[in-house]
Amino acid sequence: MRARDGAELTLLGAVWGASFLFMRMGAAEFGAVAVAALRVTGAALLLMPLLALRGQMTALRHHWRPIFVVGVINSALPFLGFAYALMSITAGLAAIFNSTAPLFGAVVAWMWLNERLTRLRITGLALGFGGVVALGWSNVNGAAGFKAGGTGWAVVACISASALYGLAANYTRKRLVGVPPLAVAAGSQLAATLCLALPAVIWWPQAAPSPRAWIAMVLLAFVCTGFAYLLFFRLIAHAGAANAIAVTYLVPLFAMLWGGWFLGEQVTPTMIAGGAIILLGTALATGIVRARQPML
Repeated sequence: MRARDGAELTLLGAVWGASFLFMRMGAAEFGAVAVAALRVTGAALLLMPLLALRGQMTALRHHWRPIFVVGVINSALPFLGFAYALMSITAGLAAIFNSTAPLFGAVVAWMWLNERLTRLRITGLALGFGGVVALGWSNVNGAAGFKAGGTGWAVVACISASALYGLAANYTRKRLVGVPPLAVAAGSQLAATLCLALPAVIWWPQAAPSPRAWIAMVLLAFVCTGFAYLLFFRLIAHAGAANAIAVTYLVPLFAMLWGGWFLGEQVTPTMIAGGAIILLGTALATGIVRARQPML
């Protein structure tokens, strides 16, 4: 990986880590539905004109049905789940749960696409899910990461959102091979916007949100979603998918950094240990870490 690619990878980790900060800053005033709707709407407003400028609208028209499905299971529902969760838990903890998405992706690939699981990958799955269970249990019992009045359903929402990410990744591999990535990114955000428009109107906050909350929403939509998608696909093109997916390891670190810096969130030994176990399991389950071949 070139130095420039490494810098862009770090930037992407910082940007996606900040998305948890901004969701938490906005969720209390906007509510989960409005946060998710504003996020995808802003991203669609940024990405759709770029799609038109690159002359790729035809790809969106030809593949709109699977792209619509991706918009629902990779954006609308997961964004809603994490926005709901961040009303109860810290940004750092939510990001740690988010890092389980590749674990779910590996399970779905095995069950649906008949992808082979080696002993090492099975060990990784067991480690990763064990870390999730341990971390979730400790937080439900108040050990770390919960805000006052938080509910254990936040953990369920995070894990469900991550499972949907894993499903979406495999659905994209199955149904959208060869489709321009920008068409998938822009079209999925537009689809999610259409899905969340009416719920956002129904559950729009009665009290006017503060300027601070609005700023958080603008940054979440245009920087942490629209710009981040462009940066991610650029990394895939220049550094390869295997290198780009390494951002999974950076997002929780930045989320905990931003949460501690701007919101005074506490990072506990339980969170660090649980996060390390989950990331190790992810590395093994996704094949990023492989057993060394014996020398002949």
